[in-house]
Amino acid sequence: MEFAAGVWETKDVEFARLWKEEAAGQEAEAAGMIHSIRDIGEISFVILRSRQGLLQAVREGAGQQGDLSRLKEGQAVRVRGVLKKEPKAPHGMELRLSDARILSEPAAPLPLPVGKWKMGISLEASLDHRPIALRNLRERAVFKIQEGLCRGFREFLTGQGFTEIHTPKIGARSAEGGANLFKLSYFHHPAVLAQSPQFYKQMMVGVFDRVFEVGPVFRAEKHSTRRHLNEYTSMDFEMGFLDSFYDLCQMETAMLQSMFALLEREYGTELSLLDVRLPKITSIPCLRFDEAKRLVSEACHRPIRSPYDLEPEEEGLIGTYAKETWDSDFVFVTHYPSKKRPFYAMEDPENTQATLSFDLLFRGMEVTTGGQRIHDYGMLMEKLEKRGMDTEGMEEYLDCFRYGMPPHGGLGIGLERLTMQLLSAENIRQASLFPRDMTRLKP
Repeated sequence: MEFAAGVWETKDVEFARLWKEEAAGQEAEAAGMIHSIRDIGEISFVILRSRQGLLQAVREGAGQQGDLSRLKEGQAVRVRGVLKKEPKAPHGMELRLSDARILSEPAAPLPLPVGKWKMGISLEASLDHRPIALRNLRERAVFKIQEGLCRGFREFLTGQGFTEIHTPKIGARSAEGGANLFKLSYFHHPAVLAQSPQFYKQMMVGVFDRVFEVGPVFRAEKHSTRRHLNEYTSMDFEMGFLDSFYDLCQMETAMLQSMFALLEREYGTELSLLDVRLPKITSIPCLRFDEAKRLVSEACHRPIRSPYDLEPEEEGLIGTYAKETWDSDFVFVTHYPSKKRPFYAMEDPENTQATLSFDLLFRGMEVTTGGQRIHDYGMLMEKLEKRGMDTEGMEEYLDCFRYGMPPHGGLGIGLERLTMQLLSAENIRQASLFPRDMTRLKP
């Protein structure tokens, strides 16, 4: 009979403890995967990989016995030996092997050179063998940094009194409307995959005042670009008792400052591996939509082709302008035209053709969409009627406003796109663990 006492003990020592200078000369035991092996005569360098990084082990002599003689890439092993200082080893320490026990054997050679600094393969090859490609340290580092962004988002908002919620991803209708929906049969009833948690997070403002969520969203858009996915992770928050939509801009600015500070403190290894330049944020400029369009048109001598939205090229030009003018990697573009914003977007009382909404551009690409919402029931119903929208399936959402809601607003951040821009990646699929697009449903 055994009992779980709540403390997990292991005889394996964390790699980070083995790297410490005072560990030199001690005998240690560690477990990991064999990342690579390099033979040079009677000496072999066996590089072990764990969640913490790499440990260099050295196998000496040509006549090893037992498992020491059978080590190869891809094995899971538990090794024992004496630690020695070695400036050329990762973290300046290596393990001189005296014993090894093979825990598992690969049934086939690795299909990718995961032990190399850069694998030198195409994006498609990497995605086809995604679980293996991610064993490469640089590929893996992308998602440790992404973890840090997500963690920073959660920690900051929790500290600001936000409540984390988890909303359904199957619904009767979409908050955004339109035709870009994945439709499915839900026990013989029509249903859709959620394009956003918008309705639910607004409803929860009436309960908790401030809420946030990290979860998947789905867009059935038939695009195949370097910046779009059909399933991505959205980091959303919604907050009540706004004085202005600029309160949201201030909250996001403080949030980004906190997120990047966390990365700098605790993810230095990954940042160094990928040579990431963290933005320095003191403040973020706010530029009205119509002014941004005019500046780009005049500066680049290009006509305004789309008066209601920003084209990708325009986003890039506005990003360049913000960098050159204010030395800012970020810029808020505010007061988007009402025509291109959802029905719940609050209109500007000084110009009803514009909304109290914004996008945040990061190095020339939109990563956030947000704004103040209509909180008055009569105004909301009037907007729905004006747009000719059917309210069937929205009864519970509308009831929240019928029975009173505070002034509120919120935003959504595309996690993969934020990661992509931070890492200066060429394609958003590099920032998605298992990307889903028009052509890819596996792995």
